[in-house]
Amino acid sequence: MVSKNQRLPREVRERQMIDAAVRVFSRSGYHTASVEDVAEAAGISKPMVYIYLGSKERLFTACIHREADRVVEAVRAAVHPGEPPELGLWSALRVFFRFVADNRDSWAVLYQQARAQSAAFSKEVAAARCRVIDEITAMVVAGTRLPGGERIVSERDAEILARIAIGAADSLIDWLLEHPEESADSLVERVVNLALVGVERYNTGDIPPP
Repeated sequence: MVSKNQRLPREVRERQMIDAAVRVFSRSGYHTASVEDVAEAAGISKPMVYIYLGSKERLFTACIHREADRVVEAVRAAVHPGEPPELGLWSALRVFFRFVADNRDSWAVLYQQARAQSAAFSKEVAAARCRVIDEITAMVVAGTRLPGGERIVSERDAEILARIAIGAADSLIDWLLEHPEESADSLVERVVNLALVGVERYNTGDIPPP
């Protein structure tokens, strides 16, 4: 175990601070949480947070950037070239919703706390949201493309589905909080299967394109 007084590489120390900040911001909210709360959760001194990250605003911005990176990396890792489209889409959606269920603090900061803040964070929040939407859109396009390369779902419809998936992720978190007896695994499977029923009906022409 590393002693509190032992010097750690800057990257490791910053990661510890951001990990703690994500937990604190998600549970207390940006305005209620303090740098002192983050320092205590990280097991370091308050001045050290300022030395490394400068201010509460910069700390929150770092949380937004880091958590967006984590979502994007999780979705990218779920896409495997050469996999049958329907299986690839199922796997990627499952990984996305599984990530949200397993990282509720992360999602709360990125999509619930961040969007509720003032214009001070609007640029960072918009950029993070666009990255996540773009990644899920690309995942949907890849997962609904025929072997010959023909698209079944248009880019526009893929983006709409991506935004629906993000809204569903928010609802999934709310449901899990309100129903602690519910298995996260079971709920993820149900959400993914319901989403794919709609995609399958669209693919087979049961739902005519607009």
